[in-house]
Amino acid sequence: MLAKTDFKIRYQNSFLGYFWAILKPLFMFSVLYFVFSSIFNPRNIGGQHYSLSLLVSLILFSFFSEGTTAGMQSLQMKSDLVLKIYVPRWCIIMASTIHSAMVFFTNFLVIAFFFIWYQFLPPWNAMSLFILFSLLLYAFILSVSLLFAPLFIKFRDMGMIWEVVLNAMFYTVPIVYPLQILPEWTQRILLVNPVAFIIHFVKELMFNNHYVDVWQFVLFFVTNILFSVFCIWGYRLLIPKVAESM
Repeated sequence: MLAKTDFKIRYQNSFLGYFWAILKPLFMFSVLYFVFSSIFNPRNIGGQHYSLSLLVSLILFSFFSEGTTAGMQSLQMKSDLVLKIYVPRWCIIMASTIHSAMVFFTNFLVIAFFFIWYQFLPPWNAMSLFILFSLLLYAFILSVSLLFAPLFIKFRDMGMIWEVVLNAMFYTVPIVYPLQILPEWTQRILLVNPVAFIIHFVKELMFNNHYVDVWQFVLFFVTNILFSVFCIWGYRLLIPKVAESM
């Protein structure tokens, strides 16, 4: 109910309402596609389906960016709930990330429209893995949010720092370019980032029919489980003193 309310309030009193959930990534996609297709030959930097690859990458990164930012600020934004009545703190954080997930799923309409427009249908197993990677990305967003939300109450500089980190990640994650154009050692470093790993292999699955190796997926999955455990531990350590710090 919190997530549903947030979704309604976000677009309340705006002329276009829920269409902003779709228009925002579309505007960003249009600008980036115009710039990079004007400067470079899209076939050289992203293959035959560069526009679709760019759109999918942007929507995935927007999901991560908006989800972690909303999750980090959730306790501060819902301070009345934290201070006046008892609501499990993790419910407030999760509600903010679910709200971002709802926006992400509305963006599937954008992806579906462009795939139909370009008459391109990815293999069904690639689509299934895309859904799996989307769920893993949500799990990563939730883990980051659980750790960052109580930290943000104590250190408000977290908001500024995270904004800088997201801007840096936008250019280090293979969104507007394929990972293969970088040196091999650089590729290995960038793929340590779960967001870069997910976006890279989603593009490879859907447009190049290249599947992630089993050992790579297992290593990625285990690493993310360990990271989630660390975030939950940090959340349990920090959350008892949140109300006092507000």
